[in-house]
Amino acid sequence: MSAPVQDAVEVASVYLHAPFCARRCFYCDFAVDVRRSPDPGLWWTAIESELTALRREGRVRLATPLRTVYVGGGTPSLLGPEAMAGVRRILGDGRLSGDALEWTAEANPESFDRAVADGWRRAGVGRISLGTQSFQEAPLRWMGRLHGADGAERAVRTVREAGFDSVSIDLIFGLPASVPRDWSADLDRVLALDVPHVSLYGLTAESGTPLGRAVRQGRTALAEETRYEEEYLEASERLRAAGYEHYEVSNFARPGHRSRHNGAYWTGVPYLGLGNGAHSYLPPERRWNVRDWSAYEEAVAAGRLPVDDRERVEGASRRLEEIWLGLRTDRGLLWSVDRPASARALGRSWMDRSLARLEGERLVLTPSGWLVLDRLAVDLDEAMEPGASGGIG
Repeated sequence: MSAPVQDAVEVASVYLHAPFCARRCFYCDFAVDVRRSPDPGLWWTAIESELTALRREGRVRLATPLRTVYVGGGTPSLLGPEAMAGVRRILGDGRLSGDALEWTAEANPESFDRAVADGWRRAGVGRISLGTQSFQEAPLRWMGRLHGADGAERAVRTVREAGFDSVSIDLIFGLPASVPRDWSADLDRVLALDVPHVSLYGLTAESGTPLGRAVRQGRTALAEETRYEEEYLEASERLRAAGYEHYEVSNFARPGHRSRHNGAYWTGVPYLGLGNGAHSYLPPERRWNVRDWSAYEEAVAAGRLPVDDRERVEGASRRLEEIWLGLRTDRGLLWSVDRPASARALGRSWMDRSLARLEGERLVLTPSGWLVLDRLAVDLDEAMEPGASGGIG
């Protein structure tokens, strides 16, 4: 018996992965392809071929207009000034029109100059996300970053001079104690720049990275848990005191500058990912593409979907995901009286330990709670009795 035909899912948020990097960073586990001068034409052709294959499959329908577009990597700025004009051509002018669109593109400071900024601005990009990580030479060299200590500040000036509506910068915390780094000084630089959005990411040692191998071999030791927690909490306290909203585990924004694209991931709406390693959610299915650029390019050139694997998000797995997604933002979870007694008791214990607070009818984690989000989500899922009434969120 053939599988039932599924209706097309309309998506209003699209991610495009530009995998090219001039160098792979020491800690990086992303789906990247190392080349200093990538050909944007090859990337455009591959992305367009994947879209053609998706249209043949009939499972996706792009909304007109789109709500959010995010071009990430890798290092999209390596593709040069015309990269986003190509994205506009592929997705279509009609889908990228209107003031409601949030179009973000990632850039590294060393490859983001005024020519790139102007080209992207003309294409319609309104928001730039800069891969900063630190403002200090020693940690930048250790991580394998190519921009110097002043690179991020120059890039922020370029963003502002080119007239972009918004800019976000990334910082990595929790570096090994052996790496000379003054975390408080990096926060000072962020606050002095007064950018409207900041993302913080704790360093992890993924198994396939040079860092992962160094940790396994005992050549590098990750930051102690206490230091990791202290740096995260210091950042949260200082940024909130300066007027930023700590609206998600890793993200801080001035009012009106929250990332709407990332919000699509956290609220469980459908989204489409194009490019090698990209993920899509077409309820109830999540699927992801092959990570290797050459394998991806070969698949789409042959007219095949480059899907590596897929899973159905339903039943118990959907409940756990809804809990995890709800707890990771300042929206929290609806916390009504019809929760199972075991769940309500667990929530009270979190509040007693300053891991959560009640805001009206919603249970919201504190920064201390976000540090142990994964464990709390699993504990709450286990405390939810089968068949409990009331939605998660």
